[in-house]
Amino acid sequence: MIKRLEHTDLEMAKKIRSIFQMSYKVEAKLLKAIDFPPLKRPLKDFTISKTTFYGYYMGEHLSGVIEISCHHEYTHINSLVVDPIFFRQGIASNLMEFVLKKLDSNLFVVETGLSNEPATRLYKNFGFKEVTQWDTDHGVRKIKLEMRKNAFKVLT
Repeated sequence: MIKRLEHTDLEMAKKIRSIFQMSYKVEAKLLKAIDFPPLKRPLKDFTISKTTFYGYYMGEHLSGVIEISCHHEYTHINSLVVDPIFFRQGIASNLMEFVLKKLDSNLFVVETGLSNEPATRLYKNFGFKEVTQWDTDHGVRKIKLEMRKNAFKVLT
């Protein structure tokens, strides 16, 4: 089940941050990143964020979170994280499909580490196309991908 998360609630923010921490530790290893800014995101950033969070529940357990921000011309997928004990169970795909179907946006934008092949593959499977690559000041090569709504395809 997917539902909107009340991230301004301190207990919910703690649950969200916990999944972010677990998932981003795995990503940092994939990217061979020593200094990885997503791991430094404080709890307060979640409680005061102007973004929207949706969570995927396996029973009562929050097992994945997608964070989005809607802009006038596009929707930015800020983060997509899954609790590592639930990797490879379709949670990220379900969250992506949910957001792409639910939101009335013609353009979706996402960024990830280039070496994060599972994430890059996921986005490309949904019709995202590479726009650009660059090196961050913390030593990670990133990729930006975009997808127009008319190019959206559901994984089968």
